[in-house]
Formats: sequence, C-alpha cells, structure tokens
Amino acid sequence: MPVIKYTLIKGYDAETIATLSRRMTDAVRATIAAPPDGITVIAEEVPATNYMRGGKARTPGAPVPGAVAVVSNYLDAMEERDLTRAQGYLHDDFEMVFPGGVRMQAVEVLIVWSKNRYINIRKAIEGFDEAFEEDRAIVWCRGTLHGTWLDGSSFEGVRFSDRFELVAGRILRQEVWNDLAEHRPS
Repeated sequence: MPVIKYTLIKGYDAETIATLSRRMTDAVRATIAAPPDGITVIAEEVPATNYMRGGKARTPGAPVPGAVAVVSNYLDAMEERDLTRAQGYLHDDFEMVFPGGVRMQAVEVLIVWSKNRYINIRKAIEGFDEAFEEDRAIVWCRGTLHGTWLDGSSFEGVRFSDRFELVAGRILRQEVWNDLAEHRPS
C-alpha cells in the first residue's frame, strides 16, 4: 500500500498538518484503489535553519482557511445581512450567477435584486462537499430554502444547490441553482 512522505518547515500548527495529511490520503484514494487503512502519510518537519531554496532561508507560508468554514461563515453573514462581514470573505474578482444567468459582483446588488422576489429567505443546509482543482477549492452547499414571498405567504422545502470556487481562502465565484421559480405564487 502507498506511503506518502512530505517535508515542511517547522512552524505549522497541528491542525494544518492534519488537514494536509487527510487531503494527501484523499488524493491517493481518488487516484488508486487503496483502502484508507492501507495509506500511510508521514509529515516530516525540519527547522527553518535547515531549509533553504534558492540559497535563501524560508519560513512557513500562512495556512489557507478551510473552504467549508469560509463558505459557511459567508452564508451566515448574508443571512444576518451583515454585508461588511460577508464582503470580507470575497475575492476582489468575485462574481455570483443566479438562475436565469443573472450575474452580480457585489452582495449589495443581490440584496436590491431580491427585494422584487421575496421579503426574506433562509437556508436550511443539509451538507457541504469539498474538492480541489489546481489552486482552487470547490465547495458545494445543498439544502432547502424557506421564507416569505412578497404577498406575505410563506414557502419552505425549496431545493437549492450552491457551488463556490475559492482562491487563497476567498470566494471567487458563487453559482446558485434552486427551485424557487417552481414555488413562486402566480
């Protein structure tokens, strides 16, 4: 069974090393048919004085925040309408795409756009899925929506799925799919 060894400059916290080791295990399992118990991952740390690249001593890079946590915190901020906090999770080149191909680059625009659709809306999140592609983390969030239509009637159980792309721990793109149109009063 595979044995994966990697070397880090001493200074990363235990959670970062554990996350990296789990992701190494996941990468092996996604590439070859190996059971989790058959995959060994060894993280070796070396003092910064023993680590040079290009003739220069190096220091540990900052760990990237967990993608699911970033998305979850962003969604919480949006539901609380704390737009300043929500904006802090977004990449400078952020874009969101809603059903019908509606594109927006700012959370304030979304709030104005939604005023013609419903009074309020909330997500009941059923789960997250996380994947990685080159320099990006991909997070899928799925569940149901509930809230109040413009006429005062309520809705619930409306399926949704949001796909997020994150670069360096910040949300670059959000794509939204849901069944709101199927439930909208006529």
